[in-house]
Amino acid sequence: MTTGSTAPAATRGKHAADRPRPSAATTTRNPLVEQRADPFVTRPVDGMYYLTGSVPEYDRVVIRGATTLDGLATARERTIWRRPASGSMGGYIWAPELHRVGDRWYVYFAAGDSDDPFRIRTYVLESIGADPRSTGWLPPKRMVTGWDSFTLDATTFEHRGRRYFLWAQSEPGIATNTNLYIAEMVSPLELVTPVVRIAVPTLSWEIQGFRVNEGPAVLIRNGRVFVTFSASATDARYCMGLLYADENANLLDARSWTKAPDPIFTTNAETRQFGPGHNSFTVAEDGTTDVLVYHARDYRDINGDPLFDPNRHTRVQKLFWNADGTPSFGVPVGKGETVVRLSPLDAPDFVVRHAEFRLRVEGEVPEVADSWFRFTPGHLGAGTVSIQSVNYPNRYVCSGDGVLRIEQFVESDEYGTIASFVRVPGLADRSAVSLRSLGDSGAYIAHEAGRLVIARPGRGRAERERSTFRIS
Repeated sequence: MTTGSTAPAATRGKHAADRPRPSAATTTRNPLVEQRADPFVTRPVDGMYYLTGSVPEYDRVVIRGATTLDGLATARERTIWRRPASGSMGGYIWAPELHRVGDRWYVYFAAGDSDDPFRIRTYVLESIGADPRSTGWLPPKRMVTGWDSFTLDATTFEHRGRRYFLWAQSEPGIATNTNLYIAEMVSPLELVTPVVRIAVPTLSWEIQGFRVNEGPAVLIRNGRVFVTFSASATDARYCMGLLYADENANLLDARSWTKAPDPIFTTNAETRQFGPGHNSFTVAEDGTTDVLVYHARDYRDINGDPLFDPNRHTRVQKLFWNADGTPSFGVPVGKGETVVRLSPLDAPDFVVRHAEFRLRVEGEVPEVADSWFRFTPGHLGAGTVSIQSVNYPNRYVCSGDGVLRIEQFVESDEYGTIASFVRVPGLADRSAVSLRSLGDSGAYIAHEAGRLVIARPGRGRAERERSTFRIS
């Protein structure tokens, strides 16, 4: 493992250039499911998404399914396995993951014993059924790894015809809580190669409260194998890091892996999201847009052991990509509806973003969250909308003196007037949108030389394009 300064730009705390790709918005609310920690959402299988995760009671494995990501919020949840009353696997049940391998379903999960609930080991359930929510699961089998020690958070993935097992474990002789390991599998139930340690918590953000690398998740894109993982205690200090290897590298060689020196997803006080982590990846309904799935709390302070605080909620948001091919995570978004980006028709490869609270139109967004907005009901009521900043949710787009800014919310009619707009079909393309000023019924938000202003468009096509925005 390498921890030097050669990490890609996305991993150095300030994201590199991010050019938007044409894609549909990820249309889902946040949080998606309350009190479901360690969430795992499959890619669609026969048109269905499936979600599993840790329940606050830590006593069972549950699965819900829906044809859309948002549908998981209200889908019926079914228990496919419950811990025995005593003996092996009768303790805490943590972090199940659901995988379709060939024509069978597998659930990897961690379980303790009834007389020692923290004697955590990894087990696997198997089913030949087409629907993982149905009955017919075989009794769990123990996954044998490198040592008979604390083992959890297993995942599996296939790359270039080989299937791998990736997990967290406490290795005898190393003074950490858990490290990350990888091995090749001969079947979904058995490893075939010696285990290889690829990450050890040594950096300051990995050792807060506990020395932890856990919860690995794999995403293969742009010539690299990316592995996100979670670090530190499970309170507000919990955060995510990133490992990566070249897609042509030997993944069973620890030297193939580089650890980014800084965390890539952390607590954000502005959005009121604390301890984001233990993620998975899926895709949106368009089949191509990558979606980040994770848990976080809505508050910082916890009474007692954070492990037994039930309010780690499942959240989802679109994952973006930098120009150098690395993932750009932004910030954990707060409560609310769909997050969108806006691109003017006269600059379709650029996006609206705020910089020092002024609205700009740029192709390079060093911090991707600066280009995230939400449409909300207008501050002046029916028939109007307001445009909320996602990473500064107490600020809204305001027209002010004609140059647009995001300004702190104030309870006043004056603020309501400058922060409310009428959303209409796009002046140059009715599938897009235009945003009309309340103060001047003939004026609209418009792109002008990289700025956003309030202007009266003429009849010409070019002027109307400057006042028309595509939503993605």
